[in-house]
Amino acid sequence: MPNIEWITLYIVLGAFVGFMAGFLGLGGGGILVPLLASIFIYQGMSEDSVVHLALGTSLACMIISSSASIRAHAARSTVMWPVVRGMAPGIMVGAFLTAQVASTINPSYIALFFTLFMALIAGQMYLNWQPKPSQKPTSFRGLIVAGIGIGSVSALAAVGGGFLTVAYLGYKNIDMKKAIGTSAAIGFPIAVTGTIGYMMSGWTKTLNDPYTLGYIYVPAFLVISIASFITAPYGARYSHSLPEAYLKKIFAAISLILSIKMLVSFAQF
Repeated sequence: MPNIEWITLYIVLGAFVGFMAGFLGLGGGGILVPLLASIFIYQGMSEDSVVHLALGTSLACMIISSSASIRAHAARSTVMWPVVRGMAPGIMVGAFLTAQVASTINPSYIALFFTLFMALIAGQMYLNWQPKPSQKPTSFRGLIVAGIGIGSVSALAAVGGGFLTVAYLGYKNIDMKKAIGTSAAIGFPIAVTGTIGYMMSGWTKTLNDPYTLGYIYVPAFLVISIASFITAPYGARYSHSLPEAYLKKIFAAISLILSIKMLVSFAQF
């Protein structure tokens, strides 16, 4: 088992991730992946599996953090349930299938993809790229296709669909607070199916790493999840107190910071 210093770090990390999950509708993976990967390296875990362990553990933590965030945003009527129902089938298929093949992908490719993806989202939010005001995500078929893409990318980068969903809905001229609430709900099916996929794909590949279930490191999952469940409602409350323009700038800044962090963390791969 990890010592008290690591457990304390997991508590702090979980509390922060939970707050951000409620604040920006993120499952927390965008924050957890680079930080957990760095922590696992310091803990001496196998470099061959450390990236995938960070991905799988992050998705497992998202199940708890997103459920708490959903409750908080639903209470404020900012979850667009028709959009969630339209995207959910594609998201579940995309997340599960991608998680199955993720272990065959070179960790350096995942790190590079994550970096570019986060930088792109930062630019989209900061520059406020938008189509004409008449464009709305009303097509059910379009929502399914978007869901497949979001599910696949989210399982690969373990971002819970939050970054892509908020960016997609923002691009479609949806109010930022509704985009955040809807993103929180969409992150849940990604987390569930992605977690199952990472458990299955890593079941025989982490036998030398103690306290793991496939690509999920159980001690980190338990501690981070409990802390995030407690703090997520506070993040949602704060989100609804800020103007939309501020939320977009904050979202862009966090995306860029995480992009740089991931690039630096895995420069050795």
